[in-house]
Parts: sequence; C-alpha cells; structure tokens
Amino acid sequence: MTIRVLGIDPGLTRCGVGIVDVRPDRKATLVAVTVIRTPPAMPLEERLLAVGNGIEQLLDEHRPAVVAIERVFAQHNLRTVMGTAQVSGVALHSAAKRGLPVALHTPSEVKAAITGYGSADKRQVQAMVARILGLAEVPKPADAADALAIAICHAWRGGPVAPDAGGGTDTALTPAQQAWRAAERSGRTSAAPRRLAR
Repeated sequence: MTIRVLGIDPGLTRCGVGIVDVRPDRKATLVAVTVIRTPPAMPLEERLLAVGNGIEQLLDEHRPAVVAIERVFAQHNLRTVMGTAQVSGVALHSAAKRGLPVALHTPSEVKAAITGYGSADKRQVQAMVARILGLAEVPKPADAADALAIAICHAWRGGPVAPDAGGGTDTALTPAQQAWRAAERSGRTSAAPRRLAR
C-alpha cells in the first residue's frame, strides 16, 4: 500500500515542505515540494500565521497519511532555534487539527536513512534525494530538498521489518535502513535518563 508523507524542514524565514508517495518496495515519487517564506521584518505572529496557513493549505490539498518534521536540536544561534521550534509547534497544531499522526526525526536519522551514513553532508543528502525521486536536478533551495529527505526518511524507516518488530534481523534491511536503525538506537540510548553521581 502506497503511503503519502508530508515532510517539513521547519524554519521561520524559509520552511521547506515536501510531499512524496512511497510504495512498499520503497519506490518514492515526488508529489509536491515548496518553500513557505516570510520576511524578517514581518511581526512574529504574522509570520507564524503565514507559515501555518501555507502548511494547512498543503495538508488539505494533498491529504497525506502522516506528517514528518525535523526534530529541533541545539544550535549556537538561539534565535534560529526559537524560530524553528515555533514553526514546529505550528506544524504540529495543523496536523493535530486534522487527526494526522506526526513523527519527529533528527538530522542524523534523516541522513542515515537517505545515504546510509549518519554524518553525511547536506550536498550528499540532496543528491540522493534527487536520485531516489528520479529528478534531473536537486530541488532548490536546500530547505525544499531537506523536506523531501525527511518525508522519505519516515516512509523508509520501517523498511521490510518494522523498527520495533520482534524476530526481525538487521540482515533483512538495506545498508541505508541498517544505518537508520543504528541511529535510532543510538538516539534512544542517549535520550535515556542518567543517574547522577552521589
């Protein structure tokens, strides 16, 4: 059964949105891709409204089965982190209003799923996105390609064996899927609470 995933690379100035259809054999097809832009001079509440309206329009037009969003991670630029987190909240709200499930993926998970290497650079990921979707060139700007990568990552994350399925082995997975699973396990381990030394 083909699954339609809407991927979001959240950003206040540029919010990438990519929609793909992915078949059980992992064949991915581009449905739509765009970047929602807002000017820095616009008041924050109006920027968030504009991004939210853009996301909601795409949700209603393309009716995905699931929404995948890049997980906010620590950066040195607090302003960038705040904007990214705020847009993620708007996207989560838009999906929840429509009863859509939402998945959050870290950049390393996305890189591992797309390239088989969790430390791949942006150019490698973008080139693979174009190759996977059979595109003549990489979608631009980078936010657009990143949104498609997030959508593909989510569709591929289970692969032939669901990540939490019992009895499955990593040998049933492709190298990219094995790398994704390793990244996911690493993320779970690092997220586990640690005891403080007394």
